[in-house]
Amino acid sequence: MSETDEPADDAAIPVQSVDLDSDVPLEVEGLRKTFGGITAVDDVSFGVEKGSLTGLIGPNGAGKSTTFNLITGMHEPDSGAVRFNGEDVTGLPPHEIATRGLARTFQIARELEEMTVLENMMLAPKGQMGESLWRSVTPGLRNDVQRQETEQLERVWDVLDFFEIDHLAEEYAGNLSGGQRKLLEMARALLTDPDVLLLDEPFAGVNPSLEKRLLEHVHDLREEGYTFLIVEHDMDLIMENCERVIVMHQGRILKDGTPTEVKQSEDVIEAYLGGEV
Repeated sequence: MSETDEPADDAAIPVQSVDLDSDVPLEVEGLRKTFGGITAVDDVSFGVEKGSLTGLIGPNGAGKSTTFNLITGMHEPDSGAVRFNGEDVTGLPPHEIATRGLARTFQIARELEEMTVLENMMLAPKGQMGESLWRSVTPGLRNDVQRQETEQLERVWDVLDFFEIDHLAEEYAGNLSGGQRKLLEMARALLTDPDVLLLDEPFAGVNPSLEKRLLEHVHDLREEGYTFLIVEHDMDLIMENCERVIVMHQGRILKDGTPTEVKQSEDVIEAYLGGEV
């Protein structure tokens, strides 16, 4: 299927329902980060409720991407805390945070270009037994590895089908279009079995047809219980699809509320919309 094809209406969702104990799985409190004397993030606090679709917006340089990087361990905050499912994950390495169920995508997709789509996908599932000399000479363990690989391969194909890129499984990732790479990255993130997905500019640079498909996937996954925090420059897209919007300006939270509340905020109109609603 090409990027311009319409999605199938009866596509099954190859995901497991999320069951979290907390109604606010992701909590950010007093995050602060400076770079060379410039304050990029200044006392940022918010929570993301379970099963919600929350938008994080703001002008260029507002601190959105830095906040994402602090949450996911790409940067270590100067102060403040990040709690995920009640556990303090502040400053943990990105792979450890991802293992706990907090996954992210990047504005520029980071696939392994010299590997096929299928190979990229097979790297994503967590808890893989992998290959080792010990397992290769121990029949019971070897059988466990083979069984796990078979189960993971089945799930990979399910997810590829869900994102409608199964026909690209043997294609090298470096040959994909920008939009197809967005689909691949979101599919890989899903394979880590996350509780919360942080999407960084997932719709940037994609055509309207693919944008529609990506949004449908996000809404379908949300209905399954997944939680989303989305950084996006397209304010209309966020206002139409998120029930809650967090606005950042100059490293701080300017407004946190419903789309209607954000649109009517004089501070947002002045700082973000240039005086226009």
